[in-house]
Amino acid sequence: MLVVLRNRTYRHLFAAQVIALLGTGLATVALSLLAYDLAGERASAVLGTALAIKMVAFVTLAPLVSALAERIPQRALMVAMDLTRAAVAVALPFVTEIWQIYVLVLLLQAASAAFTPTFQATLPVVLPDERDYTRALTMSRLAYDLETLLSPALAAALLSVVTYDWLFAGTVAGFLASALLVLSCVLPPRAPVARTGGLGRKAGFGIRLFWATPRLRALLGLDLAVAAAGATVVVNTVVLVRDQLHRSPGEVSLALAAYGAGSMAAALLLPPLLDRVGDHAVMLPAGCVVPAVFAAHGIATASGPSWPALLLAWAAFGAACSAALTPTGRLIRRSAAPADLPAAFAAQFSLSHGCWLLTYPLAGWLSVAAGTTAASWTLGALALTGALAATLLWPAPDPAHLDHSHPGLPPGHPHLAEVRPTTDSNRHSHHYVIDHLHPHWPTARRPAGS
Repeated sequence: MLVVLRNRTYRHLFAAQVIALLGTGLATVALSLLAYDLAGERASAVLGTALAIKMVAFVTLAPLVSALAERIPQRALMVAMDLTRAAVAVALPFVTEIWQIYVLVLLLQAASAAFTPTFQATLPVVLPDERDYTRALTMSRLAYDLETLLSPALAAALLSVVTYDWLFAGTVAGFLASALLVLSCVLPPRAPVARTGGLGRKAGFGIRLFWATPRLRALLGLDLAVAAAGATVVVNTVVLVRDQLHRSPGEVSLALAAYGAGSMAAALLLPPLLDRVGDHAVMLPAGCVVPAVFAAHGIATASGPSWPALLLAWAAFGAACSAALTPTGRLIRRSAAPADLPAAFAAQFSLSHGCWLLTYPLAGWLSVAAGTTAASWTLGALALTGALAATLLWPAPDPAHLDHSHPGLPPGHPHLAEVRPTTDSNRHSHHYVIDHLHPHWPTARRPAGS
């Protein structure tokens, strides 16, 4: 798997991702301590609001920023966003009012909403070989999982010798290092964008692409299932471990580590599996495992909470979520033209975080109002809905090349250069994606381009 690091451009981009993730992890710990200093016992409410601002920024701004940035080179955009995030981190230690936290969090997450989809859309261009790209996706998954384990440990070690203000300095250093690494890369130029129309139409193209492509509509169902499991783990682990199982604070981290370990184990197994059986045969079964884990854990703990059952369930959640979503980049690359990859990744970034915006508060509110058991069964039902929707929406087989016609195009149109001469309705076959010439998915009733 590490062979992909021989590519210098990818090696620098991956290093930039890892360093920026560590910096973000330090900022998360420092922000929690800052909120406690400013708000005391209301710190949870402050952090909950900040998390909601983060999700709203991701959902609303990613497609808009993608449309605005169509003419900006990817490297310049990513460096500018890293510098913006570094500037916000510089300002955070000087905050004296709660509203200032909210403003700075909005700026920070707006920059992330521009950086992350651009970074994701760059990788398939830098690594055109499918096997290399698959391994890069696995590396990214491992980086996210390791960050959740290493950042708190690194923060704890630093806090033993410095105050939490200095954690923000680590965040600044991370973003500046990321900017330098991106700047050292030579990236391919953006493919020319053929879309026309105003900003609203351009910003909405990625959403329309998802809605019009069956496999991408199915991906939204998988996003919902994963968000239901992830919200359960993130929001309710501390309540389950501390209040119901009466275990130590350190074992909260152990439960979260079980989720991360499951995710990393699945990610390491994915490249050869995807090479053999493809995305459909991996992602859909993994999505269906998520509601099954909810049900199994509910049945196993019906007579009372169980520490081994919790660890097993969290590890299974991690493995299923990783298997369902790690190949997402392969699916998007297969479903969008090169010029439309930034819009497609921005749409996935926005829509997937929309699922989290639903499941995060649902997990918290239901746990408080009706208990963690009711919350778990409700989120399990939501995961089942997403998994069933994905199964129904993603056809099998799902060929990349589709036979279709263009009755609205004149016979001499350049796109029809490969039309088979034996047909009389401009029918041809090629790698099919939604674009200005193919606004609809081909069906028996409605030819593409009609």
